[in-house]
Amino acid sequence: MTPGIRQVHRWVSILFTLTVIANFAALSQGGTPSPWITYSPLAPLAILMFSGLYLFALPYTLRWRKRVSPGARS
Repeated sequence: MTPGIRQVHRWVSILFTLTVIANFAALSQGGTPSPWITYSPLAPLAILMFSGLYLFALPYTLRWRKRVSPGARS
């Protein structure tokens, strides 16, 4: 499951970068860009936040699981 999460995280980061570039390009044209361009980076950013938090916490939870094994409890 972790390789799949890592792959999704990578592809969503590319999508996020492209939406931010599109946002800056729309802002450079002058005037106010449409709201869908302005808010388009937020959905990939939310996905990146949750997948990044999962990937960040994964090594700590694995260490915790190894330390507290089911057979060690009394």
